[in-house]
Amino acid sequence: MAQRFHNKMGESLSMKVLNLYSGLGGNRKHWKNCEVTSVEENQEIADVYKELFPGDNLVIGDAHTYLQDHYLEFDFIWSSPPCQTHSKMAQANARTKKKYPNLKLYEEILFLKHFFKGKWVVENVCPFYEPLIKETTKVGRHMFWASDYFIAEDVKRPKDFINLDNLKGKEKLMNWLGIHYEKNIYYKGNHCPCQILRNCVHPDLGLQIFNQLKSV
Repeated sequence: MAQRFHNKMGESLSMKVLNLYSGLGGNRKHWKNCEVTSVEENQEIADVYKELFPGDNLVIGDAHTYLQDHYLEFDFIWSSPPCQTHSKMAQANARTKKKYPNLKLYEEILFLKHFFKGKWVVENVCPFYEPLIKETTKVGRHMFWASDYFIAEDVKRPKDFINLDNLKGKEKLMNWLGIHYEKNIYYKGNHCPCQILRNCVHPDLGLQIFNQLKSV
């Protein structure tokens, strides 16, 4: 397990946290008194993350591999693997080429459950199929697998959350999340500037889960 440490200001911090598939850092926004290492493979997204959280250790690379190589260095691990192949939209959208569900989600759940001794949580959307591993808890559109059971209250989403697809929608979602940036980011060829924001766990929900699990 990770050792206790101090930040650059000499302040004592309570834990080392690994934030995988960090995106824009919605889940991480309100975390305090911890040293965060975030892993994001998309350079454009990582550039925005670094502007929002300049004090974090940011790794540009594959989160799945980083977890296996570095999990022993951390006290708390949060992972939000890509959700698109699991989502109900992937099943319902007739224009989308059907893909195998990305089973890295379940690989990470099993890995953390059996090999990691600290606190952990894996987040994804509620899938179009019966989950292959029973979730720890479900909150709104999110499903969570975790080291310990927790109860969290969902955050009300803006009207037409799923259908927001323009710059006005981007502004609405940024205000909802409290995350603002200028550049338009189009996630994996998606021409909607809102998709990367919809991928975020709301900061208030991220804080509820973080505080509960770290105190167990």
